[in-house]
Amino acid sequence: MIKKNHAFLSRLFRILKIGAVFFFLSTIIITFIYRFVAPPVTPLMIMRVIGQLADGKELKMRKQWVSFSEISPNLVKAVITSEDNNFMEHNGVDFAAIVKARKLNERGKKLRGASTISQQTAKNVYLWLGRNYLRKGLELYLTGLIELIWSKERIMEVYLNVIEMGDGIYGAEMASQTYFHKPAKYLTPGEAALIAAVLPNPRKWSPAHPTPYIIRKKNWIVRYMNNFDKPD
Repeated sequence: MIKKNHAFLSRLFRILKIGAVFFFLSTIIITFIYRFVAPPVTPLMIMRVIGQLADGKELKMRKQWVSFSEISPNLVKAVITSEDNNFMEHNGVDFAAIVKARKLNERGKKLRGASTISQQTAKNVYLWLGRNYLRKGLELYLTGLIELIWSKERIMEVYLNVIEMGDGIYGAEMASQTYFHKPAKYLTPGEAALIAAVLPNPRKWSPAHPTPYIIRKKNWIVRYMNNFDKPD
């Protein structure tokens, strides 16, 4: 019995070891490929389509990849202002923002999440919806991986091309075309700020029909967005 248990544990350990090596190698290879190639689809896009099918709704997945140079610097500055003030300085995780968020949470104040643009990019490109310790651990690992292999400009380029910006709308170009009927390259500071303002819940809010809250947030973003440089 002892020998059988030992043999079983040895086989299990070998399988886990092979699985771990495969996981790390595959994520490194995919991340290196995505440094040059646009991710064709994300887990979130697939899950949204599955949800639409399950609900008997019209299938909607509108996206159009554009290069970083084809996205207005106004939008880059707006999302940094709104989502991640220290994007250019941190290495994927903003520990200062986490501490600040925790203190505000303890005071019972409404706060913006401490998840960085790098973390949001990793979640969108690689991970499924949900919250648990396994997913958070994978998110931190993948965030470190893209920070190591990609430039800040590439992280921002991927982020602005894959992030959900409305019901079935993904990426800056499609959002700009849908809400403002123009290419993302020509977004004004106000238009860019409206897109950034709705990112926490783009299926609830719309840049085309902003609520008073979104208008106030847009005005705040416009006021401060020129304090941040675009990545290069």
